[in-house]
Amino acid sequence: MMEANPLVCAVNLHKTYRRNADRVEVLRGLDLEVHEGEFISVLGASGSGKSTLLHLLGTLDRPDEGAIQFKGRRIDNLPSQERDRLRNQTFGFIFQFYHLLPELNTVENTLLPQMIAHGAWSWWWNRGEIRKRALELLDRVGLSHRLKHRPRELSGGEMQRAAIARALVNRPRVLLADEPTGNLDSANGQHIIRLLRELNRQEGLTIVMVTHNLDLVADTDRVVRLVEGRIEADPNAAAAFDTAMASK
Repeated sequence: MMEANPLVCAVNLHKTYRRNADRVEVLRGLDLEVHEGEFISVLGASGSGKSTLLHLLGTLDRPDEGAIQFKGRRIDNLPSQERDRLRNQTFGFIFQFYHLLPELNTVENTLLPQMIAHGAWSWWWNRGEIRKRALELLDRVGLSHRLKHRPRELSGGEMQRAAIARALVNRPRVLLADEPTGNLDSANGQHIIRLLRELNRQEGLTIVMVTHNLDLVADTDRVVRLVEGRIEADPNAAAAFDTAMASK
């Protein structure tokens, strides 16, 4: 049964960008609730603001108006150090273009979030346990035979699986996936979706995935559509607006 209170809540989000002399209004009062353990697909055309929405949910960017809440606490207006900690420990990110560091091998790329989370002394004392976690994840995503390979030596599907392992190494509560199959062929894309679903079901990982591909959303719990800067058919989040503003 779905819990009454959402894990993540977006309330009345507005976001506008400037393109030369023009103002491009991307989000126009968007409301969205995400409950713990859900696997949600956000469906929309290219350029509809799907990536902007994920960046706001994960505090990579701030809304012009509105609020982002995590477990009832507003997070978009936190000091930058607290938002950095949230991105490192609470939210995991996977992107269409992988964003693996080319000079590092698969294990080193996977370990990066842990290296950031620990100071030098803590890293030294805990490096064995941390590396064990990374190796377990890489085995789970099918990369135990590619540990020493650098990104240029991996296929697109392998790079995305390495990116998933990296996103999970700090045990996040929420995984934000931005077109995770966009650069993959159909077979590799379906493999990535099956892997995400397995993580969702077996570990209770909450996942928000944005995509424009209708073929990928059938196995997710809920599909919401991003149309003209708003989410269709998700009205419940609007009721939280007053609460979010009161905590400003």
